[in-house]
Amino acid sequence: MEKLKLKSIYSEFRTDLEFIERELNRSVHSASPMLEDACLALIGSGGKRIRPVFTLLASKFGDYNPSVTAKAAVPLELIHMASLVHDDVIDDADLRRGERTVKSIHGNRAAMYVGDFLLGRSLEIIGELDSQEVHRVLSRTMIEICVGEIIQIEDKFAAEQNLRDYLRRIKRKTALLISSSCELGGLVAGADPATVRKLKRFGYYVGMSFQITDDLLDFTGTEKQLGKPAGGDLLAGNITLPAIYGLRDPELRPYLLDALGGGLDKAGVAKLLGLMRNSEAIRESVRISDLYLEKALREAEALPDIPDRDSLIRIAKFIGKRKF
Repeated sequence: MEKLKLKSIYSEFRTDLEFIERELNRSVHSASPMLEDACLALIGSGGKRIRPVFTLLASKFGDYNPSVTAKAAVPLELIHMASLVHDDVIDDADLRRGERTVKSIHGNRAAMYVGDFLLGRSLEIIGELDSQEVHRVLSRTMIEICVGEIIQIEDKFAAEQNLRDYLRRIKRKTALLISSSCELGGLVAGADPATVRKLKRFGYYVGMSFQITDDLLDFTGTEKQLGKPAGGDLLAGNITLPAIYGLRDPELRPYLLDALGGGLDKAGVAKLLGLMRNSEAIRESVRISDLYLEKALREAEALPDIPDRDSLIRIAKFIGKRKF
């Protein structure tokens, strides 16, 4: 049902999105069949395409040109895909979206090169746009993503984290790429500077809500919904917002510490997830996510009143409340 709802929203600009999808597939052509097959499998694995969709819709606030927009939208999705491939190597993950990861099929060494190939192709494509500002935004985004990923590695299994640590980390890890997707969409279409700034802020707030929702789903979702075992982020040592709040709860804290220390068996993990799902930690995390979503909607409502603004608003509401 959730996926059908998203497809319904996307149907409003299906032709434009199909063009970007074709360009995305074309972008990973390679002399290596294994490399190309791995990339095509990633593309076809059921991603929500949030970043290219936001680039597409943001570009409607300027002089929209599908070919130009694709040269920004495709690199952003390639960067996102590369980060997932590298994440799966770091986390030793065998499943993503219910499918085997590149790492599990081809091994760590090949997976790292697949990710590097995707990053290289993103730079090659964005280089076709004659705009120093576009190049600056993308370069800065890639740098900040790397910083965010390194900080996440440094923070693994560190139980005593605070809210500020977490928010700064997800800003770099997730929100900036979504923010840049909106910003670049406006920039490549020549939207006026005030509109570009609103789009950038909208994307940032949506991105923060998006990642908090992802982190909530690790505790509240099912393996079928997530395409991977529930609680996997926690067991891998990633301290997310629900865990930060949960560690403040005397009942939940021992279970969370045991999980981080590898001391919970399958039954113990199931009990922890059951306790978390009905906890104040989840309710407080939802509240924080909703605050970011409300800020995103205020930015969207301040944008020029064109039909595509409504699509931005509907997608923002969807991804802040999604179940997958």
